[in-house]
Amino acid sequence: MTEPTEPCTSSSLARDPTTVIHPRREPFEHGLLPIPRLIFSDPAQTLIPLKQKLLQLSSNNRVHSAAISESLQISIEHARLVLDTLASILPSDAEPLVAASLGEIDSVGVDVHDLVLFLYIQSYKRLLPRTHKDSAAVTDVWPSTSAFDGYLSALSPLQLVRSNSRRFMPSQADEEAHQLSYLQKHLANILSLLAEPVEGEGEESLVLTMDRFEHLGFLIQFGDKGSGGNSLSQSSPFFANSDPDMPAVPVPAGQVHDWILQNIAAALEYISEKTSSKENGPANATDQDVAMTEASTVPVKVSTSTRGASFIEGISKSSYVKHAADIKGSSVKVLNCHESAIYILAPLRYATVYGCSDATIVLGAVGKAVRVEHCERVHVIVAAKRICIANCRECVFFLGVNQQPLIVGDNHKLQVAPYNTFYSHLEEHMNEVGILPTVNRWDEPLALGIVDPHDSLSHPAGVSDAQAESATCVDPDQFTNFVIPNWFGGESAGATKGNPFTLPDVYMTSHHKNQKNLGEIKQLLREAPLEESRKRELSSALHVYFRDWLYASGNIRQLYCLQGD
Repeated sequence: MTEPTEPCTSSSLARDPTTVIHPRREPFEHGLLPIPRLIFSDPAQTLIPLKQKLLQLSSNNRVHSAAISESLQISIEHARLVLDTLASILPSDAEPLVAASLGEIDSVGVDVHDLVLFLYIQSYKRLLPRTHKDSAAVTDVWPSTSAFDGYLSALSPLQLVRSNSRRFMPSQADEEAHQLSYLQKHLANILSLLAEPVEGEGEESLVLTMDRFEHLGFLIQFGDKGSGGNSLSQSSPFFANSDPDMPAVPVPAGQVHDWILQNIAAALEYISEKTSSKENGPANATDQDVAMTEASTVPVKVSTSTRGASFIEGISKSSYVKHAADIKGSSVKVLNCHESAIYILAPLRYATVYGCSDATIVLGAVGKAVRVEHCERVHVIVAAKRICIANCRECVFFLGVNQQPLIVGDNHKLQVAPYNTFYSHLEEHMNEVGILPTVNRWDEPLALGIVDPHDSLSHPAGVSDAQAESATCVDPDQFTNFVIPNWFGGESAGATKGNPFTLPDVYMTSHHKNQKNLGEIKQLLREAPLEESRKRELSSALHVYFRDWLYASGNIRQLYCLQGD
């Protein structure tokens, strides 16, 4: 039996980055589904018998969509969505479900213990932005058009963001503390789902084997590297020196419980100390919680979290580009950017776009999941494994996605279209993160509930049964290709010469027709029997109209940015 661990002081844990416990953000940010039958008012009491039922239906402790559908009484479509979601948020790339190809996900199935942890955290409530002290000052940002606006939020998605600004939004530290506090409160129940009784000693003496202990890596990690570092068992005092050729001795669940609680308490103290020092110290350019700037003359605030996420926030009336060499870590968050063109031309695992308006955002290749939330009048162009769209209005999504786009919450006038651009390293980046150009389900959006049960708002009876407004397809006659400026300069060119996703016939036909019409107009202008003075007048008039369009559309800023480079 493992010897009892010596209690560590908070300060010693907090000072060494490799011993600081963190919640894994991915399950909380990309793994919550607004499906009522996945959410239990008393998950501990409900999930223990459910786990036994799932184990009876399992093969080698793994279950497929049919067993999930039967056990949870949900549709096969929703059961497959559960599997797809788990495949995008499990921590280890060696996990069979993560490594499975698109067509193999259902046949591979998910480990029952990962599934019950996933179901448990569906009870999690997100941390909401704090209310602005003068919300009346921003009520003219967006006219209320939803019958549910009075219940779901007093403001539209962007009103909520603008009324709070960054200093009123939950910071990364606040969200991490909130997630740690949730795990702290529910840890005993979570361990009970993984532990097993010692034979002959009854339910009171629960133990965790090393394999069951590893499943906790779905929710927590140590140090900054996360799943890229050591396994969870190697970060613990219980199994760190286990002989790989000998089965490790199970550990009493009570010891694991006390040890994790001790680490969570130390991490919360560490977060509190850092937050306090930030509030009392001088502001700096990398502070992730400074308010959004409105002037394009102020340097753009781009920061990299110590845990591998790059933050791009507060860009206003500007163009901005990041390449693969510029991105530190495997995820990007684009926050509170307005009236801008943003290009993230890199391979990523996760991407979040939050609180943006009147912008064009191009994300390179995202191999796990994209979430777009609280945006208005934004064009998002992305090649990704999957995408979730929540609480957005008048946005257009040009998608190359291997799974159905998920639409949740209070959305209005969304449009989807096939992927419409490329850059020279796109196919290289898609191969790196595992996106198939032969599969594009852009036109199969799956709409779930209009109410997100994971927020902390109260909702009237009956509203929770309403379905989110889905997206319509962009009219093929309105579809155009998007040209990314050649930002690479002296960098080596990649192999991609065109859109890697095949356009549907109706969009291809429309594209060819528009190209033909453009060619005919050019020819007519070239061959027009006009005197030189009249040709100059025509050319001048065209330039005036083009300039007016550049200013009216805001695209003039991109020309200035290109000229500046």
